[in-house]
Amino acid sequence: MIELKQINKYYRNDEEVLHVLKDINLSADAGEMIAIMGPSGSGKSTLINTLGFIDTKFEGEYLFEGENLITTTDDRLSKIRNQTVGFVFQNFSLIENYTVYENVELPLLYNGYSFHQTKEKVMAVLAKVGLADKAEKHPRQLSGGQQQRVAIARALINQPKFIIADEPTGALDTHTSNDIMELFKELNRQDQVTIFLVTHDPEVVPYCTRLVQIRDGAIIEDRTVIEA
Repeated sequence: MIELKQINKYYRNDEEVLHVLKDINLSADAGEMIAIMGPSGSGKSTLINTLGFIDTKFEGEYLFEGENLITTTDDRLSKIRNQTVGFVFQNFSLIENYTVYENVELPLLYNGYSFHQTKEKVMAVLAKVGLADKAEKHPRQLSGGQQQRVAIARALINQPKFIIADEPTGALDTHTSNDIMELFKELNRQDQVTIFLVTHDPEVVPYCTRLVQIRDGAIIEDRTVIEA
């Protein structure tokens, strides 16, 4: 589904050139759940920005379902990103004065749905993450774990080909983190959603099917995770 070939990324300023991704070769098949681990400054964020079609200024090739999308127009790339990638963030990134329902509905509206077309989809995805009874609540009325479930529902609403979850358990306690990881694992197994999970926490790795370790901008390990 995804193939990165010899990706190199540089940041240039007046004084120096920083080589932040170094000869990255990475492929991902549909249905994988891949943990991306590395210390701060290792290049994780740059790698996921590349995977999520956010950063397109790099050397090398990015093939998505066999097509080199990076050569397409910005408008088309933006549309593909909205329809293809779901994002989940550590800080949830919910709109505080929107209800749970409205937060989840928003990507559908961006993609051209009208208000009367959205209800069935929104309620179905809220049920999937166990929050069908919280639709009219606001984020501040929910626990951290519930807020992250809303964020996951929002990421799922457009039935993306893959999800990028950036430290999704970083702001949660251990018990809640385990619940969220079980949810990701269930979504991955039942819906075959491909998930890239960026983390610094080795305890989330066993939930994944594969581990990619990055250090100083280079992949130093890429292996299958053996399920216990």
